[in-house]
Amino acid sequence: MSNLAFQGSIELGIIYAIMALGVFLSFRTLNMPDLTVDGSFVTGASISVVLCMSGHPFLGLILAFILGCGAGCIAAFLHTKLKIQALLAGILAMLALYSINLKIMSGRSNIALLNKATVFSEFEKVMSGKYSQLTFAFTVVILCLILLFLFLNTRLGFLVRATGDNDQMVRSLGVNTDLTVFVGLAAANGFVALSGAMIAQYQSFVDVGMGVGMVVIGLASVIIGEVVFGIRTLPRRLIAVVLGSVLYRLIIAVALELGMPATDLKLVSATIVALAMSTPILKKQFALMKRRHFSRNKSAKRNLQ
Repeated sequence: MSNLAFQGSIELGIIYAIMALGVFLSFRTLNMPDLTVDGSFVTGASISVVLCMSGHPFLGLILAFILGCGAGCIAAFLHTKLKIQALLAGILAMLALYSINLKIMSGRSNIALLNKATVFSEFEKVMSGKYSQLTFAFTVVILCLILLFLFLNTRLGFLVRATGDNDQMVRSLGVNTDLTVFVGLAAANGFVALSGAMIAQYQSFVDVGMGVGMVVIGLASVIIGEVVFGIRTLPRRLIAVVLGSVLYRLIIAVALELGMPATDLKLVSATIVALAMSTPILKKQFALMKRRHFSRNKSAKRNLQ
C-alpha cells in the first residue's frame, strides 16, 4: 500500500469515526437499532454541499448537525409517540429522508463541488502541508469525543445510558424515557449527519444514494473497536470506536489493494460485522473443542498405560 493510500484511509477512518460514535450512541448506549443513519448521513452531506456552493462550508457542518438531530427526532417521535417498533420507525424515517434529501438537492440525484471552498481547503490556508486534512479531521473527531464523553457523564447522559440498560426501571423512578430516547437519537443522528457533511466536502460531491449501508459501516467500526481494543471504561470504549473505524478503513484499503472489486465492499463489510459479532461464540466453541481434544488425548494415554 502506498503512503498516499494509507494516509487517505486514515483520513476517511477518522471522518467516518464521527458516524461510528453516533451509531455507538444509538445501538450500544440507547440499545436501539436505528436505521435512520442511512438517511441522516445523506441529509448532512446534501446540506453541506448546498451551502458550500453558496460559499459557507463551515455553516454547512453546523446545519448538518442540526438537521441530523431533527432526523433523529422524527424516528424518536414515530417510536415513542406513535408506538411504532424502533426498527420500523428507523426504516420509515430513512424513507422519508430520501425525499427530503432530494428536496435539499433541488431534485438532483448528485452534486459535484467544482472549484468551491470546503472546510478542508479553508483550513489549508491556516495550516498548509500534506497533513492539513488529517489534522482538521482529527481535531473535529477529538472535539466530538470530548463532547460525547461530557454529555454521557451529565445527569441526562446517565439517564440515556440507564434507558438503554433497563427502560422499565428508569420509568419506575418517574423519569420520562420518551425524552431520553428523543435526546439519544437526536444526538446520534447529529453525529452521523456531521460525518456525512465532512465526507461530502472531503470527496467534493454528494449522491442521494451514498448513505446505503452506512449503518453497517458504523456497526463494523463499533464492533471491531470493542473486540480489538476493549470495553472496560467509557473513555476506552469511545476511543475504541474511533480506532475501530480507522482499522476498518485500513482493512477495506488492503482488500482493494489485493484486487477485490469495489462492488464487493458491501459484502466485505457484512462479513466483517458477522465475524466480529460472532467472536464471543467462536471463542467459546474453540475453547470447548480444545477441552474435548485435551480430554480425548488424556483418555488415550490412560488406555495405552
